Amino acid sequence: MEQRAQPQDRGPTLAGLGEGRLLAEVFAAYADLPDGAVRVGPGDDTALLTVGSGSVLATTDTVVRDRDWRDAWSSGEDVGIKVVTQNLADLAAMGGRGTGLLVTLVAPQDLAVDWVRELVAGTALAAARAGVPVVGGDLSSAGAEEVVVSVTALGELGDGVGAPVLRSGARPGDVVAVSGPLGRSGAGLLLLQRGVTRGRDAQEERLLRHHRRPTTDLAQGPAAARAGARAMIDVSDGLVRDADRVARASGVRLELDPAALGRLAEGLVPALGPAEARAQVLVGGEEHELLATFAPGAHLPDGWSRLGRVREAGGGPGPGRGAGASGVWLDGRRLDPSAGGWDHFGG
Repeated sequence: MEQRAQPQDRGPTLAGLGEGRLLAEVFAAYADLPDGAVRVGPGDDTALLTVGSGSVLATTDTVVRDRDWRDAWSSGEDVGIKVVTQNLADLAAMGGRGTGLLVTLVAPQDLAVDWVRELVAGTALAAARAGVPVVGGDLSSAGAEEVVVSVTALGELGDGVGAPVLRSGARPGDVVAVSGPLGRSGAGLLLLQRGVTRGRDAQEERLLRHHRRPTTDLAQGPAAARAGARAMIDVSDGLVRDADRVARASGVRLELDPAALGRLAEGLVPALGPAEARAQVLVGGEEHELLATFAPGAHLPDGWSRLGRVREAGGGPGPGRGAGASGVWLDGRRLDPSAGGWDHFGG
């Protein structure tokens, strides 16, 4: 009898490695490339490049059908608004504003033209709201059912912003603050997963709409930078996961205030109940509000609310100020960033 060949062991998969460890390997591979024009490289919300006598912010995001949206829940216009918003929020998180967008569509030949027209309308609507032109892009074909939309956003530091706000600037004693509500997009997704595609009341309809086409006040990024924000990030993958990125980059602890979290959760309770409302504030993604730290005594911009404090990270070797115990803490325990939020390969 002929012996069947055994499958070849190809080593770890992307799911096993996870997004964070994969990015660490990618960044390491690029570390020795020429970087004379790079002021801020991979690892923050956007890159910052020197161009002639000036500089340009650059970032990109990609969304994939059935991974980042479902046609049964979202229109092409929804997708266009979402992908533009998430890119411009990354610029805002550095204290920047958009100056141009590049839009790419990869799709099968049998994709309905009406869907593409909706996508174009959505990107145009979001770009017009932000006052940012679409300056180009690309089209390419794909296999059956594969639809990919990518946006690259170019920008500059906002008026009166002298330097980009990085994730690594948080210092012990800083105030942790957020630019607006949290958990709305995650709550909308949870409702959709429960079969609620049309809101049964005005609040549910707002939550569904925010998940399908999130909006945020992009002016809050430059405003926070002018107010002295020392670290900042776009809350796109969940509060705990994104706050943990700031904590690790800065080598500190971010201690969240339970009462502040409770106030953020209050608006979600009628639709979700107390426990799930609190969970979505902590781990709900695609919110695109900004999380920042400010020096003690700093005046927070209008619309921002306090969320906690930055503390020294104790114990263990590491870069910065004792990064061994850095992370996000609540009620005396460190929150696991991998237990919620979004990881492209881990789920």
